[in-house]
Amino acid sequence: MNVAEGYKDFTTRLKLLISKQPELITTTLGNIFTLRLIGNKTHGDLAEIAIAEFINQFMYDFRSIHVGKDLYRAKSQEEDIKVVNEITKDEFPVSLKAYRDGDLQLSTDKTYSMFPRLEQEAGDIVGTDNVSKILDEPAFANFSHVNVLPLIYDEKARRCNIMVFDYLRACDATVRIARERPGRKRKHPVYRFYDAEDDYICEVRYGDAAANALQRGLWTHTRKALKFFDSITNGWIDYADNLVLVELFSYALVSSAAGHTTALDKIKEDIDRLKQQAGFSQ
Repeated sequence: MNVAEGYKDFTTRLKLLISKQPELITTTLGNIFTLRLIGNKTHGDLAEIAIAEFINQFMYDFRSIHVGKDLYRAKSQEEDIKVVNEITKDEFPVSLKAYRDGDLQLSTDKTYSMFPRLEQEAGDIVGTDNVSKILDEPAFANFSHVNVLPLIYDEKARRCNIMVFDYLRACDATVRIARERPGRKRKHPVYRFYDAEDDYICEVRYGDAAANALQRGLWTHTRKALKFFDSITNGWIDYADNLVLVELFSYALVSSAAGHTTALDKIKEDIDRLKQQAGFSQ
């Protein structure tokens, strides 16, 4: 089983688990997005730890390892966690993205190759054959191999969604790649992908070696490209802020390791309770 198949099997199994035990992911996602009360960017980093632990606690056929920020500069792939299938022993990287409903970065294009390659074309790339030739080139080799697990939230409505972009479906559906000039909100041109109905799929943003990695690369939009996403949570789920979690962090940061050990024992007991309620065998 290759990396793409391994990740597809993982998301399929995750979706099945959530459909049977939605309260488990609702609790976890609610806790993750509650952390925005501490800081607007706090939830993104801690989501990596949370999802890794969710996999370890509730997906018995899989094991997850948090890569850690100390390895960031040495990482060869865009990954936040590594997932291991305990049955097949396949391993694959997963990149966690915690974004608002809307613009979503799928890849930073570390090799600075996609945008420069498209810039070589005289104009729009039209027709499935011409598009396929471009997407089969080395510059787009990783187009369908970035395993992104996006945690999407609508803070105003207090709802969230795990939405996986279907790269293969997007590639097959693309019939036109259009170069669109800079506008009032953009300093650089973008290349946007459209299907036969002229619906937006995704886009490649400015990306040479000097470009900001947080802006360049492959992007899409969770509302405009909705038909190219698969909702692992089977649609939007409501969540509520867990104010006790914020208080727990406050106390934990001024208490000792002895107190943390006691609290951890109680939390592990609560996880066992959740497993029993969900019908997991011990």
